[in-house]
Amino acid sequence: MKKILITGGAGFVGSHLCKRLLNEGNEVICLDNYFTGAKSNIIDLLDNPYFEMVRHDITEPYYAEVDEIYNLACPASPVHYQYNPIKTIKTSVMGAINVLGLAKRVNAKVLQASTSEVYGDPLVHPQTENYWGHVNPIGIRSCYDEGKRCAETLFMDYHNQNKVAIKIIRIFNTYGPNMNPADGRVVSNFIVQALQGKDITIFGDGLQTRSFQYVDDLVEGIIRTMNSDPAFLGPVNLGNPNEFTMLELADAIIELTGSKSKIIHLDLPQDDPKQRQPDISLAKDKLNGWEPKVQLREGLIATINYFDKLLLKH
Repeated sequence: MKKILITGGAGFVGSHLCKRLLNEGNEVICLDNYFTGAKSNIIDLLDNPYFEMVRHDITEPYYAEVDEIYNLACPASPVHYQYNPIKTIKTSVMGAINVLGLAKRVNAKVLQASTSEVYGDPLVHPQTENYWGHVNPIGIRSCYDEGKRCAETLFMDYHNQNKVAIKIIRIFNTYGPNMNPADGRVVSNFIVQALQGKDITIFGDGLQTRSFQYVDDLVEGIIRTMNSDPAFLGPVNLGNPNEFTMLELADAIIELTGSKSKIIHLDLPQDDPKQRQPDISLAKDKLNGWEPKVQLREGLIATINYFDKLLLKH
C-alpha cells in the first residue's frame, strides 16, 4: 500500500484518479480548494477508511508523509482559468514549487499534469514532445499556457539540481463523467446545450479540429507514467490521435441525444488553436504500449448519461 497525495483530487480528472488508486489498494489524500472541483465528485469515496479529503489551496505549502504525489491542481478550462488569471498562474507556479518542495523533503516521486496548451497554436502537426510550441506570452490564455510551461521548467530544475524523482505528462482534450457542466469546454457545452434543446454554439466555421480522449484512457496513461522506468521523466503526450472537427462533434452529440438543437456560429476567440492532435509514439514506446481504447461514440454515450442525470437533479 502506497500513501498517495493527489492535488486537485476533487476535480474532473482527479476524482477518477482517486477512485482508481483507492481501488488498487492505496491510501489516498485528496487535496482541493473546490475552485473548480466539487465534493459531489468524491462523495462516494468519503466512507473509505483509506481516503482522506483535505480542503487546501496548493499555493500554500502542505505537509504530509507520502510516497507519491500527482499534481493536478489548476483550473483547466478557459472560462475558469481566465476568471482570475493571476490566481491561475500562481496555482501552476507556486503549486509546483510547493509539491516539489514536499517531494524533496519526504523523498516522494511527483508527477506534473501539464497540458497540450504548452504547444500553443501549433505550427507543427501532429505535436511531438520535442516541439517547443508557438505560444503568445501576453494573451488571454497565457496565464494557463505559460503557467504550465513554467511548472515544467521547475520540475526539470528540481530533478537536475535536487535529484527529485519527477514525471511530466501533457494532457490533450479529455472528457467524461464528473466534468463541470459550466466549464465552457466544447464537449460539456455541446452536451448540455443539446440536452436542454438550446442552440449549439460553434466558434468560427467549425472546421477547427480537436482530439478527444475519454477520461478512463487518460487515468490509465497517468498511472503507467508514474510507474514507468525511473530514467523516463517525460514529458509525454497523453491524448487520442483521432481528429474530429467541431461540426462532426456537434452532429454526433445531436444524434446521440436525439436533440432538436440547431447549430449557430460565433466569432473565434483570441489565440484559439486551429488544430490540436497528439503524436503518441513516445507513450506507446515508454508506457507498455499505452493507447486510448474508448471510441468517441462510446465515451460520449457515458458522458451524456452523466449530464442527463446531473441536469435532472437541478
